[in-house]
Amino acid sequence: MGKVAFLFPGQGSQYPGMGKEIHDAFSCARKAFAEADKALGFPLSELCFNGPADALKLTENTQPAILTVSVAILRVLQDRGAVPDYVAGHSLGEYSALVCSGCLSLQDAVRVVRRRGKYMQEAVPLNRGAMAAILGLDADSVRKACAAASGAGIVAPANFNAPDQTVIAGEAGAVLRASEIARRKGARRVMALPVSAPFHCVLMAPARERLAVDLRKLGFSDLKMPVITNVDAAETAVGSAARDSLIRQVCNPVRWVESVQYLLDRGVDKFVEIGPGKVLCGLVKKVAPSAATYSVDGIRGIEALASAISGVTM
Repeated sequence: MGKVAFLFPGQGSQYPGMGKEIHDAFSCARKAFAEADKALGFPLSELCFNGPADALKLTENTQPAILTVSVAILRVLQDRGAVPDYVAGHSLGEYSALVCSGCLSLQDAVRVVRRRGKYMQEAVPLNRGAMAAILGLDADSVRKACAAASGAGIVAPANFNAPDQTVIAGEAGAVLRASEIARRKGARRVMALPVSAPFHCVLMAPARERLAVDLRKLGFSDLKMPVITNVDAAETAVGSAARDSLIRQVCNPVRWVESVQYLLDRGVDKFVEIGPGKVLCGLVKKVAPSAATYSVDGIRGIEALASAISGVTM
């Protein structure tokens, strides 16, 4: 019998109205939003449900919003008997994964990711940094493109999302130069990403140092089920190691392809994306076309999961 992994999305899936259907339908979801509102001292739930979109797109709002929506949906699944064998999250999603595993409380997680977003925003002056998605080119070729562009400044892979999809980050001029080189190497498409900072690269060092201070003040319990960390693409079940992974994650790439492969190698054949959007399901399919994927961002997703996985009820 195959195993189940819960996956949690990161930044990039935010939109006004997210989580409202779940909030209105389930008391456990309403409690999750109320916990987040109380922890932050302002109505994050209203921002999730009604926007405005410009405010929701601010990194310091986006991060706690996506986390809270993801955990609210998770609470519904947990109430209905869903228990994963493994959990993983993409970038910000690793915090949701740690809440799922019992390592972090929702209150602590939502407060620290709001500060994480603020620190990241402030780490690099506006317009100095950039990110771009390189499509249709293998990871090694992207690495070489970044190395060839290093004379223009700092640039490196930031997200290894799929075998043919790598995101790069760094100084704006160097990202542009690496993008041009990637096109010449045969990239099918290169997309500049509308982000406020160059995440997961060495330019985030000031954010890492500030975040490390906050994370070291929090209690990290040992995990009830293993989390596959972004920075190592390997599992941990120890709270202190999970904290260390979050610190190192800030300036290092998200090793998503290796993380999915790690899960496959351990018998996972069902991947459940919990939170707004369906990005991670698509990325899993690029690594493992035959894997079963389920996107759970509303009631229909919960119903579909309940009919597909034993132990989940409606």
